[in-house]
Amino acid sequence: MGVGGNDTYGRKAFKRSKSHFTDRITADGRDGWPVAADRYRLVVSRACPWASRAVISRRLLGLEGALSMAIADPIQDDRSWRFTLDPDGRDPVLGIRYLAEAYDKRETDYPGGVSVPAIVDVPSGKLVTNDYQQLTLDLATEWTALHREGAPELYPRALRDEIDTVMADVYEDVNNGVYRAGFATGQEEYEAACAGVFRRLELLEPRLARQRYLVGDTITEADIRLFTTLVRFDAVYHGHFKCNRWKLAENPVLWAYTRDLYQTPGFGDTVDFDHIKRHYHQVHTGINPTRIVPLGPDLSGWLAPHHREELGGRPFGDGTPPGPVPAGEEVPEQGRP
Repeated sequence: MGVGGNDTYGRKAFKRSKSHFTDRITADGRDGWPVAADRYRLVVSRACPWASRAVISRRLLGLEGALSMAIADPIQDDRSWRFTLDPDGRDPVLGIRYLAEAYDKRETDYPGGVSVPAIVDVPSGKLVTNDYQQLTLDLATEWTALHREGAPELYPRALRDEIDTVMADVYEDVNNGVYRAGFATGQEEYEAACAGVFRRLELLEPRLARQRYLVGDTITEADIRLFTTLVRFDAVYHGHFKCNRWKLAENPVLWAYTRDLYQTPGFGDTVDFDHIKRHYHQVHTGINPTRIVPLGPDLSGWLAPHHREELGGRPFGDGTPPGPVPAGEEVPEQGRP
């Protein structure tokens, strides 16, 4: 993100950069980064679906007291993510204006640009990882000593093969597919990506018509990863990214599934529709040069009954819902239905 400037979005071929910094924070510290309370800071944007995975996982697992969180401004400039939401435009813990400063402390001339989610080592100010694919899996499996009592199993060992298969398909066709469609520079490229998005969603529909969650009878990492794309679908992907064969709200099964998760503690209470809409429409100036942010869609439907409990399932398994959102991390009123 941020490489070449915002006006390049939609004007050059899209290719998702691989995470360059793939160190892991683990219970045994084998990469030199042991799990420890209050040592690391998670940097996110509420606009970004990849970062939203980490925000949801952190909340469901009750890691708020052990892993602090910085929320970047949804409007990037050409240096990418910045802390202009904070007093004096600096993150109060890291003391930096741009996330790029933590990247630069780790390595100069790094490839791939500055992305979120990112975890920064507070004592040194250095970036630890921007590996969005592995980061949440480690929160679920390596940070267990710091999980809250009653935290759910988001990546249960017995279901990992199935979860991995589902997540791989969802990533290729849905999570990344909407971007391939939205940033396409040619008709054939766009049509192939858009068709892939809806083909995968239509394959998921019968699965979710007969069971409440994607894998097993509880929420898993697979649901988190699908949710972060679906919750943005009508607000930005349908219009801005031209994924407009149908709206999420026009698909009874997927709309009910996504509303069910949205109304589950730990999901909807992390979603800021204002940040989402302003980021996509005001940052991607190659697609939307006027930077006008649409008024719609109507958000009131997110709170409508979904009736998914009729399918059974136990959202948190043998665990419990997370408690109230910590003070200072609440989504502002303009970002909620």
